[in-house]
Amino acid sequence: MELKYLTDTFAVTGQITVADVSQLSAADFTTVVCNRPDGEEPGQPLSADIAAACENTGLDFYYIPMNGPNYTAADVSRLKEVLSADKGKVLGFCRTGNRSSILWNAAQGN
Repeated sequence: MELKYLTDTFAVTGQITVADVSQLSAADFTTVVCNRPDGEEPGQPLSADIAAACENTGLDFYYIPMNGPNYTAADVSRLKEVLSADKGKVLGFCRTGNRSSILWNAAQGN
């Protein structure tokens, strides 16, 4: 898993697995945001499975799926809420990390 930090406390990456969650916890992440819809690609882990792994390791998990680079005002609002409530490092993921970067940028008002 290759992380790209957009700030000291927000990083993006491509698809993660259940096994990656313990590494995220060990790297001091507190929150995981999934921007990838379930069923986008065969063999893709389900968001519910990643959410369960997050719960088991004490990480918060949020599911804010985006259809390609398109997001809604509700998606932006929800990510803003996540970012304002969180006091630790947040990871956003999708297929490549691009959607997560786009949504983060929109949540910054840029």
